[in-house]
Parts: sequence; C-alpha cells; structure tokens
Amino acid sequence: MWRYASMLPLKDGVTLGEGGTPLLKSRLGEGLYVKFEGANPTGSFKDRGMALGVTAARESGANKVVVASTGNTAASAAAYAARAGLRCYVVLPKGNVARGKLIQAALHGAEVVMINGLFDKALDYVVNYGTKYAYPLNSFNPWRLEGQKTVAFEIYEELGCPDYVIVPVGNAGNISAIWKGFRELAELGLCNKLPKMVGVQAEGAAPLAEAWARGVEEPLFVDEPNTVATAIKIGRPINWPKALRAVKESGGFFVKVSDGEILKAQRLLATRDGIGAEPAGAASIAAAIKLNIGGVAVAVVTGHALKDPDVIEITAKEVRNADELIELLEK
Repeated sequence: MWRYASMLPLKDGVTLGEGGTPLLKSRLGEGLYVKFEGANPTGSFKDRGMALGVTAARESGANKVVVASTGNTAASAAAYAARAGLRCYVVLPKGNVARGKLIQAALHGAEVVMINGLFDKALDYVVNYGTKYAYPLNSFNPWRLEGQKTVAFEIYEELGCPDYVIVPVGNAGNISAIWKGFRELAELGLCNKLPKMVGVQAEGAAPLAEAWARGVEEPLFVDEPNTVATAIKIGRPINWPKALRAVKESGGFFVKVSDGEILKAQRLLATRDGIGAEPAGAASIAAAIKLNIGGVAVAVVTGHALKDPDVIEITAKEVRNADELIELLEK
C-alpha cells in the first residue's frame, strides 16, 4: 500500500505488507470482477486503513489505541498495534463476534473487553469514554479512510475505471473511502468516467438501503440489527453522511440482500471462482448476482471465509475401506 505514498498524507509507516490484493475475473457474471480484500495480512480490508491509522497514532506519541468492533477492526488493530509496539484495547459486543476474528484479537495481545449489547453501543463507549484515554482507530478516524482509498488505485492500475464498484456497507466508511480514491484519480486526469458506487446492506441491518428505497434523506436506523453477516451487522452507521454523499455523487445506489442470498453467493463464489469470503464479503457478490447489471463491475469482497468458519456447513462421506473409496471416485 505504501507504494502510493505520493497520494497519502504520510509517506511511510507501520506495515504488514497490506494491499496488492487479487483482482480476479469472476465466472458469476459477464463483466464481473472480484477484488479479494480477504488476502490482506489479517484477512480483511481493514488492514489498509489500520496501517495508516496506527502510524498516525505512533507519530502522535500515543502509547495505546482503542476500537469498537464487530471483529475485523479488532483483529486488524491488534495486529498493527503489536507491530508498532502499542497497547490495544478492543471493545466487542458479547456473543456477536465471529470466533475467527476474536481469536485474532486475543492472539495479537489485545485487551479484549466485552459489553452487553451490539456494535453501536460498543462504538458509543469508545467515542464517549475510550477517546479520553487512548487513540481511537474506528472509521471516524480520517487516517483510516485515507488508507482504504488505495483499493481504488489498485483497481485502476489493473482495470482502469469500471462502470460499477459494489461494496458491502456496515459502518459505512469503506464505500466513501473508495469513492475518494476514484475522485482523486479523476482530479489527476486518469479517470474520465467515474464508477457508480453501489452500497450493499443485509436486509436485517439496512438503515441506508431502506432509506434509499423509500426516498428519504437520512438513514432509518435499526435498533436491533440481525444478519448472518456479522461484519455489517450495524444499525447506526457513524459514517452514513459520507456514504450517502459517495453514492449520490457517483450516480450509484444502495441495495439490500437477504441472508439467504448472501449464503448462496458465498457458496457460489467459493465453488465457481475458488474464492472464500466471509458472509459480509459475499454480500457484494449477492448484490451483483441479484442486480445483473451490465458493463464492467468490481465487487469488493471485504473479508476471508476463515474469519467466520462457523457459518459454513460441512458435509463428508465416510468410507470404510479402499474398495468403497474407489467406488466413490468412479461416480
């Protein structure tokens, strides 16, 4: 990521080798490409922003950082804080964090704090209390979004400017960051036609998609969000004004997908394209399949399947001897 230093507010810093993720042609749509952010060091797109955010924390003289998280932010903050020699506190909604992500945060030495409630309550705690004692690394931190905009630069390098970029939306920072990246490319005269940004939310956690469908100007916040896609299980996204602006400016739109569509897309992406996505990451694929939009579209798959292994159903056939194995193989 740091090879884009001329486009970043800091010229070098903390790194685990983030960025440079695969952009792959999909078999699930004629002009569909997959930007697989699950190939980042901790398995999600968060690493791009965290590299910059943790660098800023270190440069400011902070010795500890804090985040609220549904899981991926916690994992990434813990890893990058460890790399920088900083203490890390992660505030998580008890019972609402996928085990793969929780293990990462603990493994990297973070102080794990569980609260009774959902992500929005955890974020409220960080904003109102945590920021008094530690450097905050949630996506209201502008340094984070500066790192995440580099997704746009990588897409441009390999594909030019696509017609659509499809992004899962939880706390709503990433879609605005990617849009900012494309706008900066346009300012340099590199993108004559900017992509339309498509924000995807799960039906049970769709404050922006629902508002868009009803034609209202502010999110229809959800007090009890519910979806299998835990990374976007957020009812009150803090970055909603930025996300709404990105979608409007680009001529894009918001769309919601069901949990059934997400899980089906997750399976199709894995069996047809060989890409393992966590449910939230597969939301962009679900939207691409549902919309069947023309032109060139890039679906951003935000996290790796191993982040949330418990949602995967495993079927296995038992053989008792070599003959039964041969019989099975001959089918």
